Amino acid sequence: MTKEERRELIKVAMGYSNATLKLENANLVNVFSGEIYLANIYIYKKYIADIVEVEKDSFKKADKIIDIQGKYLVPGFIDSHLHIESSHLTPYHFAEAIIPKGTTTIIADPHEICNALGEEGLNYMLKASENLPMNQYFLVPSCIPSVMKLENTGAEFDADLVDKLLEKDRILGLGEVMDYIGVIHNDKRMEDIIDVAYRKNMFLQGHSPELQGSELSAYLCGGPYTCHETRDGVHAIDKIRKGMTVDARESSISKNIASIIENIKSFKSPRNLTLCTDDREPKDILEKGHINDCVRVAIKAGLEPIEAIRAVTLNTAQIYRLDKRGAIAPSYFADMLVIDNLKDINVEKVFFEGELVAENNKLLVQINKPHIDLENKNTINIDELKVEDFMIKAPIENGKLEIVGMEYINKISSVTRKKTFTVNVKDGYVDLEGDELNFAISINRYGKKTKAIAVVENFYVNRGAIATTYSHDSHNLTIIYKKPIDALVAAQRVKNIAGGIVVVENEKVVKELPFPIGGMLSKNSAYELGNYIVDMNKVLRDYGIESASPITRPSTLSLIVIPEVKLSDMGLIDVVKQEIIKQF
Repeated sequence: MTKEERRELIKVAMGYSNATLKLENANLVNVFSGEIYLANIYIYKKYIADIVEVEKDSFKKADKIIDIQGKYLVPGFIDSHLHIESSHLTPYHFAEAIIPKGTTTIIADPHEICNALGEEGLNYMLKASENLPMNQYFLVPSCIPSVMKLENTGAEFDADLVDKLLEKDRILGLGEVMDYIGVIHNDKRMEDIIDVAYRKNMFLQGHSPELQGSELSAYLCGGPYTCHETRDGVHAIDKIRKGMTVDARESSISKNIASIIENIKSFKSPRNLTLCTDDREPKDILEKGHINDCVRVAIKAGLEPIEAIRAVTLNTAQIYRLDKRGAIAPSYFADMLVIDNLKDINVEKVFFEGELVAENNKLLVQINKPHIDLENKNTINIDELKVEDFMIKAPIENGKLEIVGMEYINKISSVTRKKTFTVNVKDGYVDLEGDELNFAISINRYGKKTKAIAVVENFYVNRGAIATTYSHDSHNLTIIYKKPIDALVAAQRVKNIAGGIVVVENEKVVKELPFPIGGMLSKNSAYELGNYIVDMNKVLRDYGIESASPITRPSTLSLIVIPEVKLSDMGLIDVVKQEIIKQF
């Protein structure tokens, strides 16, 4: 805020100058005091100048007055952790979808597109999010690749590059430190990257699935202090008690808020609790909501409404050091929502920096859609393949053989276990015909000639091949399949459409969903893409994937920071030991 802006605000607060906007008769939810009371709010341009209880107001002049009619006025909602890429929308199309739901600020970790495109990916996200009627802040990804020497991605971020990127506008700190094993074992690369952000006194986002006890303490001592990978309330207790911020998540595939809230009900207003969406599909955003839906779920699970609102406003703003956001108070930015009740959290009006930008689920302002060359660039760089590239060569010619692979623990979780299978060998290759097992392959898409194949149980693909270039976190080409020939056809088609999801059966393309921007983003609006994803999900369910988010399920195969075993382009990976597993 400039000196001149402060001077004008003082004049409005004193009644010497007109407010540009007055909101009157609002049931103000005060996240500082925990009170709700009837108030009038005086706004000057972007900022709040004064708040007066209605019965004490001297009724200062305003250029425009909106009567809130006793409905609730709350601060604009802040999503503490998400990946825009998981929606497959560009930042500007993402803004179109979430602003009417009451989200006025997000903190996004662009490690998906940065794994694929490096600094070019971060620059794209910053450019595509300029001049929006909301705040889109970003973090510099900490783990590009997620674990060194265990996967090949499109870029490598070291401490020097991270140091440079942290200086860019709208960068708040370091993105989720997924290599938690490296942190607790003092890996030099992770130490150096964390130290850059630490010395700059910037935010350090964590990622610590299943860590507890002394290992959790060690991770906190290493620097990161938040976690969105808290999947049950038991782990949340330990984390909150130790000062870690728990970003309780409600994504399209991982729904953790209810379990966390049910286990921390006895805690008295924890300041280190926030809510986040992490990975939400467009259809879920449009129909269920965005961070407002997380608030709704938390209240239903037993969190007091004011505490739930704090978890997406003041708590998040203070943890991320977002000055003058997260509350309705004099000198704060006028980011505010009108909601009808404190149970359903239906957002009726959205104000961003003093301007009414959405009403009754409709965007009222124009969204800037810049022209960016990257949006027309094919980033899928894969050599010509043959059917043998999708077959596992065995050490015997024919017979039966034991092979080490991975087993999903259920149809929903991304957690896997190492398992030894007895498989048939025919003409020197592993043959899964007649088995419930699947092949999975990870093929480097960045010009390196690396690929690896594994046997997977409980993925439930019953026929054909499903290919995707949206594969956490490397975003190499991942294919789950029965027949190698179908996988070959799928790989060829994915390359031709510049990335996306392709379903093949009997050597024919059954369904495809292009993600031509970086192999992960669509050019379509949320409404258009939401319908396309619904159609693709129906097809994937028919092929056996029963996940809450079928299009996301294949991406979990290559997520080598989630225990216990995953697949990269370098081989089958033991996540905990951080080593490549021998198949035979």
